[in-house]
Amino acid sequence: MSTRVYVSRDASATSLGADEVATALIAAAGAGTIELVRTGTRGLLWLEPLVEVETASGRVGYGPVAPADVPGLLAAGLLTGGAHALNVGRVEDLPWFKSQERLTFARVGIVDPLSLADYRREGGYAGLERALAMKPVDIVQAVTESGLRGRGGAAFPTGIKWKTVLEAQASQKYVTCNADEGDSGTFADRMLMEGDPFTLIEGMTIAGLAVNATQGYIYCRVEYPEAIATLNAAIKAAYAGGYLGRDVKGSGRRFELSVRVGAGAYICGEETSMLESLEGKRGEVRVRPPLPALKGLFGMPTIVNNVISLATVPVILAKGPGHYQNFGMGRSRGTLPFQLAGNIKRGGLIERAFGVTLKEILYDYGGGSRSGRPIRAVQIGGPLGAYVPASQFDTPLDYEAFAGIGAMVGHGGIVAFDDTVDMAKMARYAFEFCAIESCGKCTPCRIGSSRGVGLIDNLLAGKEPVHQLKMIEDLCETMIQGSLCGLGGMAPFPVKSALKHFGEDFVPRTGH
Repeated sequence: MSTRVYVSRDASATSLGADEVATALIAAAGAGTIELVRTGTRGLLWLEPLVEVETASGRVGYGPVAPADVPGLLAAGLLTGGAHALNVGRVEDLPWFKSQERLTFARVGIVDPLSLADYRREGGYAGLERALAMKPVDIVQAVTESGLRGRGGAAFPTGIKWKTVLEAQASQKYVTCNADEGDSGTFADRMLMEGDPFTLIEGMTIAGLAVNATQGYIYCRVEYPEAIATLNAAIKAAYAGGYLGRDVKGSGRRFELSVRVGAGAYICGEETSMLESLEGKRGEVRVRPPLPALKGLFGMPTIVNNVISLATVPVILAKGPGHYQNFGMGRSRGTLPFQLAGNIKRGGLIERAFGVTLKEILYDYGGGSRSGRPIRAVQIGGPLGAYVPASQFDTPLDYEAFAGIGAMVGHGGIVAFDDTVDMAKMARYAFEFCAIESCGKCTPCRIGSSRGVGLIDNLLAGKEPVHQLKMIEDLCETMIQGSLCGLGGMAPFPVKSALKHFGEDFVPRTGH
């Protein structure tokens, strides 16, 4: 009888050699000895390529494994969970993993992403089955009661957005998924699409039932070829299984779904720019109102939600809104996948309920900086997120708590910097990034970002520093108040936070 062996097919794992390890395992073990299952990643990226073996006591992990390690591992009894220097024990028992609260990512790293049978066996489609027996208004109410807020960064209550679309009168409605994950230090969307695509498909189908929409689109960035291929294969399997199409599971309800690929413009992560791109137009911000919920794709009422928002819906419907609402703090309910990147010892993804502190994530999970030096600052919420100094690492990760210190949780991406970082350069980069990625529609963003680069250069060159600081402050306020979307409106956040907490880095430099 063959032994089940699991190796990740996630892009992060394959970039570290997971495909080569899988090939080496098959070659060295011999025909019929192992059944190799390619899963998503557990999120323990410092242990990738991670090899897990199914034993009588559970799945035992080995990592990080190189192809050259395979013969020695097999000789040491890999297939029975034998002792070896790379043996990390049962992955579920690792403190880093055991203390997580995995709701949205419950199946990632466990199932074969393209196996509908695996998905069903692990509780998949239980939420849709419940939704099919409910009225649209009751589905919307369940999502509202759960307290789910948009996981793309804006944190707008999902139920309110859905209620607006449901009550809108139109001949056609749409469900769109914003999978244009462009923020630095974020990879949760990609991990989920590659590791458990059916949960996103299920969530979008439930959303369609909730608002009487019959067509859905997943807008994915071109830089995610593995995710795109996985989604397309999973959608095909869902159609074959009767979970998509003109008659979803014999209910008489219709929901069609397909993937659309964006060309890689950061601005298309903004919801109205994404809709413009979906319509075949240049990715450019729309003036609001009207809101997309009333006049979105092709002028019709449209749900626009992030991958994690939609992928969280199935667990809410399956276990009830109260179950999900029990996690978190204040108005931040449920869990969020936090992504650890930058100068960090143990990078990866953890899913925790809101309320965990930044210090816990950086040190209990991340293990401190990779360099061994003190962590001086972290940027949360992508390249336009504020920089948080070490003095504020005890702040609980909660939308309101972070807003209170002038920061944002955003999509949950956390990028760490040790004490060698030059914060003036990081502030300058925020303006530079905005200038490159601006769609050009509004003046504060298009002109202000370029002007900001010049002002910081003048400041560091010692050209009337007091005047330059005043000009930077005025420019930031203009961009925040006058920009059409979050790109120009948020670019000042990293600049202002860097000036506030790391002012010593902005002292004029000789020979700059």
